[in-house]
Amino acid sequence: MDSIRPGRRAMLLLAASCLAITSHAFSSASPPPIDPSGVDKTATQRELQSSLAGEMILAPLTRGGNLPFRRLCADFGMNASVSEMIYARSLVGGSPVESARCCRSDAERTFGVQIATNRIEEGLDAVAKVLRDAEGPFGAPDFVDLNCGCPIFDVTRRGLGSSLLRSPKKLGSLVAGLVDGSDVPITVKIRLGCESDMINALENVKAIREAGASAITIHGRTAQQGYSNGADWELIRRAVVESREAGYGRVPIVGNGDILTHYEARRRLRESGAHSVMVGRGALTKPWIFREFADGATWSPGTRERVEVYRALARYMKDHFGDDAMGRKKAWTFLPWHFQFLSRYRPHPEEEFGERSAEMPLIQTRDSHVSDDPLEALLANRNGDVHDVIASILWESDSDDVAFRKLSEYAESDEFEEVVLAGGSSDEDKVLANPLPGGRDRKRGGRRGRKPGPKRSDEEITRIRAERAEKKARILASGGQWPPN
Repeated sequence: MDSIRPGRRAMLLLAASCLAITSHAFSSASPPPIDPSGVDKTATQRELQSSLAGEMILAPLTRGGNLPFRRLCADFGMNASVSEMIYARSLVGGSPVESARCCRSDAERTFGVQIATNRIEEGLDAVAKVLRDAEGPFGAPDFVDLNCGCPIFDVTRRGLGSSLLRSPKKLGSLVAGLVDGSDVPITVKIRLGCESDMINALENVKAIREAGASAITIHGRTAQQGYSNGADWELIRRAVVESREAGYGRVPIVGNGDILTHYEARRRLRESGAHSVMVGRGALTKPWIFREFADGATWSPGTRERVEVYRALARYMKDHFGDDAMGRKKAWTFLPWHFQFLSRYRPHPEEEFGERSAEMPLIQTRDSHVSDDPLEALLANRNGDVHDVIASILWESDSDDVAFRKLSEYAESDEFEEVVLAGGSSDEDKVLANPLPGGRDRKRGGRRGRKPGPKRSDEEITRIRAERAEKKARILASGGQWPPN
């Protein structure tokens, strides 16, 4: 243990304590049930729970949780992950898109597939298809997760996602049916409730654990809140305590919500007593958060290092989708989109932001970005058209050196300066939610950002630049920040 870094030693001790609680609970449990198929379900539960103990788990992320991105996170030490949400009905119906979401990369140590369903038979058919059609060197998933948290109306009005939280009794019956009929562990991801005036997370956790789920993830917001307000980790703590007091310490509670740094993750684990922590937007913003969590130390990569990371994502997309026109077309649903989150990156060393993060989650803040480095400004730009350019350069560059040089050249070009002057828009604050099957999400994969207006004359550009320089100087002179929030 002497050679293990201090942060990693703390994580191992935390994992050991979680395993001790789990082992104690199992020691007083009834004899392990043996499925008619010959599967020892308790043994598979124990194996899954042990693999998740003390881990930072990658959340099921619509569009963001694609296989190339999960592979990138694995490069930084991600040990557990969940697929994008999959519509069980579409999967059973033979949708190639939904089937593709089940694929597992050979870098994923513990992997789960998340499904959306409200019917036992449909869910079991989906689980059977996932297991039957499993591809890749690592084959079938280690668990199947039931989505009970998706908040978008087109999902909830069909009785899927977070709408299942309205009736703990019905949800318990659904989970029990999936657990009884599946050869793979079933986990469930919930929110605090569907509507903000009906928070029933404790009732749902009780129903789910009594139904035999192998683990429960709680996102500390209601569906109605989306991603607004801070996550309620106190309620997550109460769920952990109540489950242990009721004799269900063997069912891990995974906490989820507002994790951007390793020190926020450690504090949430310590204060809530949760078995593990799940991260979503934090990983989209900085895929290296898993390394930080394992090391217990902040990594603040410079522009050169971040370009290398981003180009690795582009290379993994080429590997997955193909290095041709069709592959690029498929990848473009994802690669430029990722920069809506990657552009949010700001360094948050613990010595500077640790106390502040205890007052307000850092992911809920919008720090101003001030840098004299043109490439830094480029990588932090929120304009969707700029993201297209960045993605194109990464895709077309045959080395990190070439990518760095081309991005640097673009960052200092008149073309980029015009974009900065014109401003732009981003869809980054929209709720992450799956489009419905059948192409009804018409905006997905389309052009992002502001539509170009009339071309400005040289005189107009000169005037705008002068006005902008004067405004910047005035704000900085008065002690303000540039650019403003």
